[in-house]
Amino acid sequence: MIVVNTNEVPRRKIAKTLGLVMGHTVRAVWVGKDVSAILRVIAGGELKEYTEVMGKARNEALNRMVKEAEELGADAIVNVRFTSLSIFAGSAEMLVYGTAVKLE
Repeated sequence: MIVVNTNEVPRRKIAKTLGLVMGHTVRAVWVGKDVSAILRVIAGGELKEYTEVMGKARNEALNRMVKEAEELGADAIVNVRFTSLSIFAGSAEMLVYGTAVKLE
């Protein structure tokens, strides 16, 4: 599956647009890691616990979107976008969406 954030796949022609595909997940940080992250906020620096959680969330959401596109018979997903939203302290939703297409 080709996944791009552009409107076209380089050197390929889109034969048919199959529609919007999405994937999402909601992830939470374990309370122990959340406490560790709060301490790091005071001292400064990267919140590695949250970076790890968001990376896993991004990959899971992307895999779910690709699965949805494959079920439609897509060859590629164009115009892919990611967005995230805080649900409550220590958790976030990751959403990825794009347009499933068939290529010539």
